[in-house]
Amino acid sequence: MKIGIIGCGRWGSFHAWYASRIGHEVILYGRAGSKNMQRLETDGANEYLKLPAAVRLTKSLDDVLNFAEIIIISVGAQNLRGVVKEINFKTNNNLSDKVFVLCMKGIERGTGKRLTEVFVEENETAREKIAVWVGPGHVQDFLREIPNCMVMSSSNENLTRQLVEIFKSPLIRFYYGKDLIGTEVGAAAKNVIGIAAGMLDGLNFSSLKGALMARGTAELSRLVEALGGDKMTVYGLSHLGDYEATLFSAHSHNRRFGEEFVQNEKFDKLAEGVETVAALIQLAKSVNVELPISESIYRIIYENCNPKDELTKLFLRSTKEE
Repeated sequence: MKIGIIGCGRWGSFHAWYASRIGHEVILYGRAGSKNMQRLETDGANEYLKLPAAVRLTKSLDDVLNFAEIIIISVGAQNLRGVVKEINFKTNNNLSDKVFVLCMKGIERGTGKRLTEVFVEENETAREKIAVWVGPGHVQDFLREIPNCMVMSSSNENLTRQLVEIFKSPLIRFYYGKDLIGTEVGAAAKNVIGIAAGMLDGLNFSSLKGALMARGTAELSRLVEALGGDKMTVYGLSHLGDYEATLFSAHSHNRRFGEEFVQNEKFDKLAEGVETVAALIQLAKSVNVELPISESIYRIIYENCNPKDELTKLFLRSTKEE
């Protein structure tokens, strides 16, 4: 297949590496002025990987749209709407011959919309041609040939199955995600739980991660059900199944952000949970669901509340029913 990748950061470059590795023709797009793209053009590599020589690099979005049958988008979640608008402009809103796979996790701040909703809101014609690819795994581990399981999900079951066949390999085993709402919300929310885990690490409260995992899945299951999804989806790979990679791994950007935040250190990489926590609270309010963990993390990050006080109050408050 002809695969285009939009986004040349950690995951975008990985998807280019992976798609080429399993035999597809690949073009990788990065914006002019992108430091990530400049490094790939100069060195053919970044801090994570060396790209196969067969991967074509471009700073022209037209090149991707003219070449690719399947387009993987791997950019910051809050940038997706702008990317879709740009794609619409380049294609006169005609995306009938393309399939889009969103390899990113988040909820749009300001609207509380899931990423597939954002895409469809900007281009209705793509509704049956969009999938999400989420689940556990770190680029560093995949590059060491450590396999993992991931989820492919869309509102079109036939598309989901086709994409699994196209992208499966001994390195990544896919599961079919049949609940798009639960898959997207769970994948986005686990980054917020990851920040909470990092804060517990930074405060030497790591023993509370068990309580965090139990309560995190419980409150997210209520949100997913209220949104019309399957409450059990959060116990699968898109959320609970991704906890090891997000709540414990040294490679987790969200965990590291949380840890360094409470230690008053600056973290300079993208931690999607920072924006997602605000969007998640907005989404929960729209269906009258309380998210105590997300609300505590929001107060710590955005209202300068004391992390130790907030987390102690959250986990060590008076006796509650489980």
